Amino acid sequence: MQWTRSETLALAQQTCSICYGLGLRPGRSGVSTPCNCVFRSIFRACHARFRQCAMKEKHISRVSLESNPGKQRKSVWGMKNEEYMADFCLVSRRELNEYEYKLFRFHFLLGADWKLCCRKLNIDRGTFFHEVYRIQQKLGRIFRELQPHALFPLDEYFNGTPRSIETSKTTPFKVEPESTAPLKNLLRFPVKKAA
Repeated sequence: MQWTRSETLALAQQTCSICYGLGLRPGRSGVSTPCNCVFRSIFRACHARFRQCAMKEKHISRVSLESNPGKQRKSVWGMKNEEYMADFCLVSRRELNEYEYKLFRFHFLLGADWKLCCRKLNIDRGTFFHEVYRIQQKLGRIFRELQPHALFPLDEYFNGTPRSIETSKTTPFKVEPESTAPLKNLLRFPVKKAA
């Protein structure tokens, strides 16, 4: 995946001492890579949407019909809020190790504060916040680079508009040779007779 400055600029923290609010930092091979503040911002946006979906009343949830691009063009019924919450939890479970997921579950899913998490996991305050930042960075990158359907940007996930459509699989248009017939014979408009 190629990261661009226009994508990371709005997500970057303005007071970041690494990227200075630009969102990209120079990489080892000369290729710019996103700053960790961008990944944390992506995670926070996804987590805020997760909490919003979780706090909705169950009778408010709606079913939507989505059309899938492809040869068959099948439509699928789905509940986007519930699907998003499931994707958020399952992707996190798959990508985090056992210790990270335990901290993720206590702090982000169950809403425990740092004091309770430190007591439950037998860690100090500094270690807790370092681990939280590492989890946010790791999952922020995963949520954005997930294929084929990323969790971020949220509007693309919930509205079903893909970022880019592969055009390499489509057949090119055939160009017909121009005919020599005059255009006035091809276009005929209906004419109403006046009474």
